[in-house]
Amino acid sequence: MHVEPWVWIVVVGTTAALLLLDVFVIGRRPHVPSNRETSLALTFFIGLAVLFGLGVWYFSGGQYAGEFFAGWLTEYSLSIDNLFIFLIIMARFNVPAKFQQEALMIGIIIALVLRGIFIAVGAVAINQFAWIFYIFGAFLIYTAYNLSKEGESDDDEYEENRLLKFVEQRFPVTQSWDAGVKMRTIEQGKKVLTPFAIVILALGTTDLLFALDSIPAIFGLTKEPFLVLMANIFALMGLRQLYFLIGGLLKKLVYLSIGLSVLLAFIGVKLIMHALHENNLPFINGGEPIHGVPDIPIWLSLVVIIGVLAVTAIASLAKSKHDERTQLNA
Repeated sequence: MHVEPWVWIVVVGTTAALLLLDVFVIGRRPHVPSNRETSLALTFFIGLAVLFGLGVWYFSGGQYAGEFFAGWLTEYSLSIDNLFIFLIIMARFNVPAKFQQEALMIGIIIALVLRGIFIAVGAVAINQFAWIFYIFGAFLIYTAYNLSKEGESDDDEYEENRLLKFVEQRFPVTQSWDAGVKMRTIEQGKKVLTPFAIVILALGTTDLLFALDSIPAIFGLTKEPFLVLMANIFALMGLRQLYFLIGGLLKKLVYLSIGLSVLLAFIGVKLIMHALHENNLPFINGGEPIHGVPDIPIWLSLVVIIGVLAVTAIASLAKSKHDERTQLNA
């Protein structure tokens, strides 16, 4: 897929402008968004993603369009999993509702920057080292196993990472939210960090961990850096609105971790099969490709992704409804 430099500039520049405009508006008017506001914004962002995918279909064909839609759906579902952690972080630090929107927006921008860096590194690694697909595949299967174990746990506590603990130990932090969305304030004549700064750090480090999972996953569906980047951008652009629109519904998606673990395992196996098909490691088949191993076509990947997400959502909602009825009858 050949993408002219001006297309990169126009498309990425336009999406960056939308993000900056969003940040500027939110920064001037911290508030709890209404359902109508979030629904309109989410519809707009999803519509943009669909139009982009149709544009890819028109200009580059169904293969690349399928790769974009498969990547976008996978990244979107992984981003929804992020929301569980975001909800826990917001509750852990008692973030006032009117400041949650800006905290999410800054966290999402951090995620975009981190993923942009990982995409660039991943693209270079794939072009230089075909064996990297073995590592990506094994990592996704390992991540899928960990996710499946999380799906069996009811633990929803947030444990601060080492960086957060280090910052809180080395720098004074106020517990008051009087400074709003400022990163630093003055308390008793001393400069201190605000809770908002700690929340941003928590969201940013969490985004870093999720990027380690999502980037190998999407490279298992498409090797086009342009499609990888745009799938990530569109998956994250509506995440803030989704947080406020279905915050309560997220708790009902009890099988989401299991569904995502199935997806990641499937993509991990797909990556390893692709690596075997293009093998050049001397200790595997004498450094020769194993032609008997097929590549999973993108249409099948798309069917599996949509099917797994649909079954996960239906089963989760059915389980939640059954539990609610059981509690009422108890």
